[in-house]
Amino acid sequence: MRARELASTYPTVTLGSGALEAARMLATQRLPGVLVVDADGAPHAILPASRLVKLLVPAYVIEDPALAAVVDESHADRMCQALADRSVAESLPRERTRPPVVDAGDTALEVAALMAREHSPLVAVVDSHDGNRLLGVITASHLLDRLLEVT
Repeated sequence: MRARELASTYPTVTLGSGALEAARMLATQRLPGVLVVDADGAPHAILPASRLVKLLVPAYVIEDPALAAVVDESHADRMCQALADRSVAESLPRERTRPPVVDAGDTALEVAALMAREHSPLVAVVDSHDGNRLLGVITASHLLDRLLEVT
């Protein structure tokens, strides 16, 4: 089984996309993260859903979780405003690393090894024979599903 056979279309956002738009996409489609592409459509980063959740929580609550119990519901309802004026580029961690990328011809084991090494819920699949054109994404859950079919 090769990466090209495992790849599927997957939502992407650009660096200029809105963080709130990305959060809504992740929530409605129940995605673990979204692939961020650059202006040329090449994989640039992965924006995990957990990163957006972290941006919603005030820093003082992260530092002292006991404060979460005393924040009133009206304040909690306004938490998403933290994403309203923020772009995807502004939401990425400062120490952003390149997203895990595999070639279309890589094996399922190579894909699994990269996911494990990078602790990533998804990898981008590119065709190195076609200018590294993005073919799709393989999620960890899809990879597991396909591997379990074989056993």
